[in-house]
Amino acid sequence: MTVELAITGGRIVDQGQSRDADLLISDGVIIGVTEPGSTPSDAGNVIDAAGQLVIPGMIDTHVHTREPGWTHKEDITTCSQAAAAGGVTTIFGMPNLRPPTATVETLREVLDLYDAKSVVDYNHNPAASNPDQIAGMAELGIAAYKIYMVVDTGREYPHPAGTGMHDHGHLLEMFETIAPTGLPFMVHPHDQGIMDLIEQRYWAAGDRSPEAYAKTLAAYDGLIWDTAIGVLLRIAEATGCPLHIVHAQTSRSIEMIRQAKNRGQQVSAEANHWTLFLGSWDDVTTLGPYALSYWVPDHHKEATWEALIDGTIDMANSDHAPHTREEKDVGWTDMWAAHTGTPGIQYQLPLLVDSVGTGRMSIERMVEVTSNAPARIFGLGQKGCFAPGTDADVVLVDPDLEWTITDDDVLSKIGWTPYAGRTLRGKVLRTLIRGEDVYRDGTVVGAPGFGKQARPMTRPESDAR
Repeated sequence: MTVELAITGGRIVDQGQSRDADLLISDGVIIGVTEPGSTPSDAGNVIDAAGQLVIPGMIDTHVHTREPGWTHKEDITTCSQAAAAGGVTTIFGMPNLRPPTATVETLREVLDLYDAKSVVDYNHNPAASNPDQIAGMAELGIAAYKIYMVVDTGREYPHPAGTGMHDHGHLLEMFETIAPTGLPFMVHPHDQGIMDLIEQRYWAAGDRSPEAYAKTLAAYDGLIWDTAIGVLLRIAEATGCPLHIVHAQTSRSIEMIRQAKNRGQQVSAEANHWTLFLGSWDDVTTLGPYALSYWVPDHHKEATWEALIDGTIDMANSDHAPHTREEKDVGWTDMWAAHTGTPGIQYQLPLLVDSVGTGRMSIERMVEVTSNAPARIFGLGQKGCFAPGTDADVVLVDPDLEWTITDDDVLSKIGWTPYAGRTLRGKVLRTLIRGEDVYRDGTVVGAPGFGKQARPMTRPESDAR
């Protein structure tokens, strides 16, 4: 087969191994990984990656594009442009839109928007709130379903009606309905009743500060999270439905996930950039609403890192959640009125590369949690690695380049990042999807509409242990 593109001289990292090799590409797919210098002389195009890491594109299965309905914050094009700059080649959108993606019809409309507007490859996780919609959604090629065990108090966003569910009977019904599809049920854990009680005590005292909000969500050492995850694990076990837990962030819930895996339960979990790199008490007091949703106490942050490294937590997703400065600034005086969540898709991979440089994790494990595991767990056999026949989604990284994050470089529509001013070692230089450049030399070169839906090729499998 003719080699249309060769990436030579780099250090290829994939599936637990790291070696100097050349990567060969034709017709948008990987055709081989060969010894350095063995690229055919008649290769159509050659990229010199000397001194660079050559890794599979990141698959970010937890992304808030804000379109339709909230495009003053972000839209599919700006979100996917930020993704390309951050080495993310596939995104899964979330259903908390206007209207919420809760029916086959709204799902089809959203997928059409991606098809017209996304720079990177994509899928979308619809809200699993209507049993009669589940089978039809699966037929549209989704890779997972999503629901929030939370209902916002005092605001209509970021968890609008139709996406929240905290009645355990309703949850059981949805787990039962999803199980036959074989697709994972992605759930945002939360105990609404406990939060209602605790937050109302702060309100009665007249305290609606960022610190009060942070303490509410972290009360009793993570009780809101731990009780919810306990319920989810038990329902998932009873129904045989694959469960994917978002926002793993407490030591007790991580231990419950570890035990469930040891029992052979089909469960996976993710950590997000704000757990790993933000969310300290210092962040809460200095950045306030710009660092919140959540405060992650140090012992929980350490437990999350350990679980990400040892495999209890399977993957790192951004939970990219952009909001305008105006929507954040109100939180200085009333955090319950602010829109919560933080942007992260452009900087999560560079932050992880920096963590490799500091010795926090190995480069092989980083590739596992950003590429290999998401593809495997969500059934994307055509993505996430350099096996022959897989899509040539490739990211070139200079592991030694030091640079400083600034708001001026933010491609998200909101124009700010909580990481402004941080200096990192390791920078994404080039991003290719299906062998074509979408980001190169500091510029997004991929066109809106280039992205294609990444449909599951196989029944997704969680890393049950």
